[in-house]
Amino acid sequence: MTTSNPTFFTKLKKDIFICIKLTVIMAVIFVIINQQFTLKGMGLVFLISAMYSFTLGLGNGLINDFLNTKWDWVTETNERVWAGIITTTIYTVIAVLIIHYVQYIVIFDNSFEDFFSGYLIWVHLFAIIFSLGVAAFFHARGFMINWKSAMTQETTKQEIVAKTETAKFESLKSQLDPHFLFNSLNVLTSLIGENPNQAEKFTTKLSKVYRYVLEQRNKDLVPILEELTFAKTYMQLLGMRFEDAVEFNIPDTVSNKDLKIVPLSLQLLLENAVKHNVVSSSKPLTINIYEENNYLIIENNINPKEAIGKSTKVGLQNIADRYGLITQRGVKIENNNKTFKVSLPLLYKMNDIMYTDDLENNKYVKAVERVEKLKEFYQNLASYCIVIPFLIFINLRFSPGFHWFWFPIFGWGMGLAFHFLEVNNYNIFLGRNWEDKKIKELMDKENNHKQYR
Repeated sequence: MTTSNPTFFTKLKKDIFICIKLTVIMAVIFVIINQQFTLKGMGLVFLISAMYSFTLGLGNGLINDFLNTKWDWVTETNERVWAGIITTTIYTVIAVLIIHYVQYIVIFDNSFEDFFSGYLIWVHLFAIIFSLGVAAFFHARGFMINWKSAMTQETTKQEIVAKTETAKFESLKSQLDPHFLFNSLNVLTSLIGENPNQAEKFTTKLSKVYRYVLEQRNKDLVPILEELTFAKTYMQLLGMRFEDAVEFNIPDTVSNKDLKIVPLSLQLLLENAVKHNVVSSSKPLTINIYEENNYLIIENNINPKEAIGKSTKVGLQNIADRYGLITQRGVKIENNNKTFKVSLPLLYKMNDIMYTDDLENNKYVKAVERVEKLKEFYQNLASYCIVIPFLIFINLRFSPGFHWFWFPIFGWGMGLAFHFLEVNNYNIFLGRNWEDKKIKELMDKENNHKQYR
């Protein structure tokens, strides 16, 4: 939080206005209760009310805002809760003691020796516990505001993910060009009568092509070597269809077997090259595939068909959109009217990416489950800090000889402490992020089990 931030000044003005209203309301109430109708009496009541409102209200509000800039309520709940408890408790105790010093020693001229004895010690305790209850309420309110904002963002994110999955499904359906299927069947029909042996080879390769398509349907990335092998089979199929009108150069090896690309992207690009260019013996189509600067380059010469019309670029957009789902690196497209070049980013370790997504989804679900426990905890804490001071007051007012209020303080306090530990999943004893580590450990075991099954 910086003082140059206009949002900070806007909120500060709002908080100051609230403190002024609270000062006036409290002052009017205590003026009536204490019958302080003189100018001096009303002035003192307003002064004391202002000290409480501004020192405790505005001070804790600024602390709350500052802590929100350091730790996020949703993603760093444990750190934010502990920071709030420690800083708010320290500040409230010091602030209450300073206010009471000014009120009882400076203004009411009590002896300093009595400041930590007699009835003043109970006044300090009452004010501290009550102030902590109010502070807990505002911290809980801050948590719920941030949680609501995060849930709104998460809902929007889930809607985007749902639309993305739909887009992925639609892209998979559109990857097989119907014209390619019809043309392949026409070629097969003609080969059956002219060259049965060639027709048999054509059918075998065609079945391999479609089997590969079905195998890759639910994958986000595939090893580059698999895709190049498929591309070679696909180009051989086109070679049977166009004979010597198609030339292609596809590498047999790759620089790194761990490199991956989006599945069926080569099929779309190769079919796109055939669709938009003249393919004849006089004007052969030459396609080169090679690696360069961590990209897979698909390059072909340009002999545009006159009757093809304006390109819709649906196939290219399809590939770009699918890459956009899983990486920040974009697909590069270059056209100099002589050659057409598409550069596909080569990626690593898609399994790790998917693993992280699964872990994040798991964490999100667990966070949703924890919100009800957090709400219950803050309600319990606020109730504790409000009820206990009244029990102390009743005890000291009607039976000062026996301090029974210690029993609910410690009994309820122990329950509150265990409730806090339950909400934070006992991370104090088991260490930070122990749940995530355990989830990862179990997922690793499950993955290893699947591999060796």
